[in-house]
Amino acid sequence: MNGALNDAARAEARRLTGLGIRGLALTWVDNAGLTRVKAVPVRRLAEVAGRGVGMSPVFDVYLVDDSMTSSPHVGGPDGDLRLFPDLARVTPLAGQPGWAWAPADRYDQLGRTHPVCQRQFAGRMATRAAERDIELRMGFETEWVVTRGRGRDGPGDTTGATGLGTGGDEDGDEPRYAGIGPAYGMARLVELSDYLGDVLEALAAQGVDVLQIHPEYAPGQFEVSVAPSDPVGAADLAVLVRETIRAVSARHGLTALFGPIVAAGGVGNGCHVHLSLWRDGKNLCRGGDGPFGMTRRSEAFLAGVLRELPALLAVGAPSVASYLRLEPSRWAGAFQCWGLENREAALRFVAGAPDDPAGANAEVKSFDAAANPYLATGSLIAVGLAGIDADLRLPDPVAGDPVHAGRERRLPTSLPEALEHFTGSAVLREALGDPLFEAIAAVRHAEAELFEGASPQEIANATRGRY
Repeated sequence: MNGALNDAARAEARRLTGLGIRGLALTWVDNAGLTRVKAVPVRRLAEVAGRGVGMSPVFDVYLVDDSMTSSPHVGGPDGDLRLFPDLARVTPLAGQPGWAWAPADRYDQLGRTHPVCQRQFAGRMATRAAERDIELRMGFETEWVVTRGRGRDGPGDTTGATGLGTGGDEDGDEPRYAGIGPAYGMARLVELSDYLGDVLEALAAQGVDVLQIHPEYAPGQFEVSVAPSDPVGAADLAVLVRETIRAVSARHGLTALFGPIVAAGGVGNGCHVHLSLWRDGKNLCRGGDGPFGMTRRSEAFLAGVLRELPALLAVGAPSVASYLRLEPSRWAGAFQCWGLENREAALRFVAGAPDDPAGANAEVKSFDAAANPYLATGSLIAVGLAGIDADLRLPDPVAGDPVHAGRERRLPTSLPEALEHFTGSAVLREALGDPLFEAIAAVRHAEAELFEGASPQEIANATRGRY
């Protein structure tokens, strides 16, 4: 370890110790979308920053039920990797007193980048954009459902080798929702005002800039959106926000469910991604002669995203449960189309107010919280840059619900269908590289087989508390 890194790690350890922090959680997100962790005492931070923490590469082919598959490049008990915390992102956790958190990058034993490290993939794509004088600003909207208790409707609701548990309360499969007020209703906020206030307080204490928090459509559902950041930073924030909500919920005797669908037939949880392109301090999503004021470069980028959306779903809607959420007329983005402020379009363009240069952006609505956020940001950049390379143009925008237009293409309606598009995407294979690409494909194929023949409610029960 070089002297500067050693000094920085020792200084950070002293700071954390002075705050009464005893443990540091190092997280990474696997290809199934689950946040995994190794934790170390704060006193070992300098050693960990220099040598890393060991972990197996087999986690890259773990499934949502903690079983594992294999791919041509990853699988089996052999090998070892090193987790290195990003010291610049170390954050004391307000919802977990005595603990701090840091996202981790993964390397092999010789110090080479692990080719399946999703966080470094996002960083490479951000660098690729920067080499073309494009800065991406991204942000996630996190939706979750709050239930009471931590019993059968909580994170431990899976049973058996397939993870298909009952997942309901004693009266059936319906969770015990913590808020019974109406959709978007003040009544629901009043019911859980202490809890939501603690969520806001914890996020603020961690330096997270919250833009808004409000009740959502489904029973017990809420959403929080945070200020945009660079692509890796946005993915880091997505992890931090989710785990903070989980921790605050537990301290209130509640359970936060982030799965794509909580109850079969209901409206699910999305995890929408907002993005904008910048160059020399100028927002390229406005001030141009393209649709609704986009610059040509911004239009081409968004056209690249729209073109690859069927393949992107294997990244951004990666669970079998995701396709129970992606239903028309539910604001889930079930059709491969775009529109101005159209919440039914998979790609929603926000022109922004004339006096708000940062307001213009695009929202990808089809993604959910089963997605690895690093894969999501990196893949969006990859397909957007491919759109610029091909000088693509957007088709005509869609107004109103596309289900009534009768001409818009439906996005994949199952994970196997999305996987077929993914495996045929030369753009994503080149960007991800074969080891990461094949690991993702292997996990998607195995999870499709895992839930083959399961009912929608069984799928909801088995997945809603896992992410």
